[in-house]
Amino acid sequence: MNKKDGNNKKSGSRPTSSRPSSNKPKPAMPKRAQGPKKVKPTTEGDAPKKAARPAKPTFQNSPKPLKSDDIRLNKYISNSGVCSRRDADIYIQSGNVKVNGEVITEMGYKVKPGDVVNFDGATLTPERKEYILLNKPKNFTTSNEDDADHRNVLELVRAATNVKIQPIGRMDKNTTGLLVFTNDTDMVRKFSLPNQKSFKIYQVSLDKNLKYEDLEKISSGVTLDGHKLYVDEVTYIDNEPKTEIGLKLRTSNVKVVRAIFESFQYNVLKIDRVSFAGLTKKNLPRGNWRFLTEQEIINLKNV
Repeated sequence: MNKKDGNNKKSGSRPTSSRPSSNKPKPAMPKRAQGPKKVKPTTEGDAPKKAARPAKPTFQNSPKPLKSDDIRLNKYISNSGVCSRRDADIYIQSGNVKVNGEVITEMGYKVKPGDVVNFDGATLTPERKEYILLNKPKNFTTSNEDDADHRNVLELVRAATNVKIQPIGRMDKNTTGLLVFTNDTDMVRKFSLPNQKSFKIYQVSLDKNLKYEDLEKISSGVTLDGHKLYVDEVTYIDNEPKTEIGLKLRTSNVKVVRAIFESFQYNVLKIDRVSFAGLTKKNLPRGNWRFLTEQEIINLKNV
């Protein structure tokens, strides 16, 4: 071993290459073919991801996609008016519902057009629920009695629908304003109950100025036929004579409005319902009607 070799061994350095140095960048090395990735060990809380399964073949007995006209059985029953969806589910589970002669206990079962549904022994013929708002004019009544001088309010909404509808509450011939019609018996029943939560606003025209002390007495509540009636608000209408009064109540009974002022010796000349459970006369001229929107229907059901 010569001295030069000994020095290289001692220092641990590599032999100097005789190839001239170059500042040009070296070409990129070709990538190696990568093998399958190793699965990292999972902790106790982590579950390994499952590989996607291939799509199952479609067989002849696979269920067909539902048509747009199909409707859930509980909703079909509810639409008929016999009970709510929740109660319908109980009847279905109990085996009291048949479709085309077969007992159905499956929750979420779909009824197709043309199916015959038998509920607790009776065949159902559900109707679509309709909700119509009318701005009632004078000389129309909600009474079913024949009156040669006055016409029934149903004449004004006859062209709206073919289903049998009825007004919510009653209005005499001299009362004007908002009146809701529907074939939803649950809603009719709801607004006929005495413990109402929704507000109705009336504009009342009197034969003379309402005294301020009488206004204060009315605002504190009125006793009619031995029953205490609470008035949510009573005010004079801005820029109007003191004969024009605004009254806010929870009842939809117009007779109560008239009785309040008559108990203080005032004659009521006119009553106009300007608001009913959040519905207003906006863009609805006297004598005209319109269908309620989906949101308005939801609001009425939730008040």
